[in-house]
Amino acid sequence: MMFEFAWPWMFCLLPLPAIIWKWFPAERKSSSAIRLPSTYGLVSGSQNSGKRWLLLPLMSLCWIMLVAAVAKPQWLGEPLAIRAEGREIMLAVDLSGSMEIADMQLEGRSVNRLTMVKHVLSDFIERREGDRLGLILFADTAYLQTPMTYDRNTVKQMLNESVLGLVGERTAIGDAIALSVKRFRDDEESNRVLVLLTDGQNTAGNLTPEQALELAQAYDVTIYPIAVGAEEVVVDSFFGQRRVNPSRDLDVPLMQSIAKQTGGKYFRARSTSELEEIYQRLDKLEPIAGDPQQLRPRVSLFYWPLAISFLLFIALALLHYRPWGRRS
Repeated sequence: MMFEFAWPWMFCLLPLPAIIWKWFPAERKSSSAIRLPSTYGLVSGSQNSGKRWLLLPLMSLCWIMLVAAVAKPQWLGEPLAIRAEGREIMLAVDLSGSMEIADMQLEGRSVNRLTMVKHVLSDFIERREGDRLGLILFADTAYLQTPMTYDRNTVKQMLNESVLGLVGERTAIGDAIALSVKRFRDDEESNRVLVLLTDGQNTAGNLTPEQALELAQAYDVTIYPIAVGAEEVVVDSFFGQRRVNPSRDLDVPLMQSIAKQTGGKYFRARSTSELEEIYQRLDKLEPIAGDPQQLRPRVSLFYWPLAISFLLFIALALLHYRPWGRRS
């Protein structure tokens, strides 16, 4: 542990008041018509000469403390080793209108698909210690919600704050894949893994899934499509109960093709337990080794010299304006 100034060169400002005093001296002559009252601390006179000696040291110390605050004093803790290997995984989550269908079961109650995705992905994110994660949200188009980061709490928070209809009602699978490829393109040392969660087929976007797939193959991005949605639910109708398939619009052949051509694997997500397989699969990926890194916790201390400077300024003001004597 140690103490240091982040900007020590700021102490070059210490002689600034003396330089200003030397090159821009104050007017020392005063006319007989304009005089400052001799009862105040900055005016020469026998009445206050006993107090004037405090002004210069206080002003100097006030300036020193102010410069010290600007120099950013800080306390450095013991170095902490940062894990230098891990995986880089981009999560792409579908926010189209069909994700509102409440055909999923979670802890004995019916929830919509997005709620289920948030639940299973939150657990997935928690288990990715040491990995870098990013988050893409897509519907009519795709956008990057969270860039690659080790901060799992931020990724989970951004996921939990996502809402349906945020970017439209349709499904731009091609755009989501293309955006993830763009984020991976400039990073040579990366696993380049995309986990794609969707419940439908491509109905929007600037690129078709086939075009985006070509990009993914060109940049060696491995895609794990996860199809969300129940395969059968019982609904009440005029003629009684009947079974329907709420996932009839799911483009399973496309998902399977994307996984096969990129070296990934296709999954179905109907419950939390079904996600265990993808956890195990991703755990087997070879981590990417990086340069050893250390992090030193930093505690900023600028407020201490700043507070001292403020108190000294108050003392100077009191000395300047308080009458120390009266003429007889």
